[in-house]
Amino acid sequence: MDKYINLTMQWGIKIIGAIAIYIIGKWIAKIITNIVKKLLEKSKVDITLVKFLGNLTYIGLLILVIITALGTLGVDTTSFAAIIAGAGLAVGMALKDNISNFGAGVLILFLRPFKIGDFVEAAGTSGVVDEIGIFNTIMKTGDNRVIIIPNNNIIGNNIINYSREKIRRIDLVIGVGYEDDLKLTKSTLEEILNSNPKILKEPAPTVALAELADSSVNFNVRPWVKSDDYWGVRSELLETIKQTFDEKGINIPYPQMDVHIEKTL
Repeated sequence: MDKYINLTMQWGIKIIGAIAIYIIGKWIAKIITNIVKKLLEKSKVDITLVKFLGNLTYIGLLILVIITALGTLGVDTTSFAAIIAGAGLAVGMALKDNISNFGAGVLILFLRPFKIGDFVEAAGTSGVVDEIGIFNTIMKTGDNRVIIIPNNNIIGNNIINYSREKIRRIDLVIGVGYEDDLKLTKSTLEEILNSNPKILKEPAPTVALAELADSSVNFNVRPWVKSDDYWGVRSELLETIKQTFDEKGINIPYPQMDVHIEKTL
């Protein structure tokens, strides 16, 4: 009889201990998870990643608590942990591409090479970032196509962010004929730049002779504008330059080749 009483007491203590470990461990897991979330939020990490890492932290800690509680009951936690590890390895092998995309998504959300609304060029595609997910990034092109790109394709290639800086430089190469007046051409280009109200005064626009090409004398025309005005101002400048050059008799030559034929006896 005493044997059964002692056995009942031993198991009762183990069960109470396991329950206590589970309750206290779960409470501690919540506290640690909240601390992790607050630290991530202070670091200005994307809210999607904050929630995901918070849930991941909580689940990991909860599994640890459950294994500890089972160990208190006398369960062989070594084999239990091995089963979990084996299952995790199998799932990891099956979902290796998704895991790769997940890792890339974490890097994108941490490093922030772009944000929603930026116009970027990534993975061979140009468009406005519409959504940044854990596994994929969604972009919209200029003709309103929606493109879903795996994050691993983005993080493994060059990323060009056209919207990150507030101002951009327009780089134009304007060619004129060899017979045209270079001083008149340069002053005309400078007047066009100075008369456009969307072109910034600082940094100052520049006009400089670039090269003596095969068919033309080329000028580098480089004004600075707000990033939002880039394409509009670029089109305005090309139109204005063509019209002004026509009015002033400045030629924009076609590519051409002069062939000289010598007669020999």
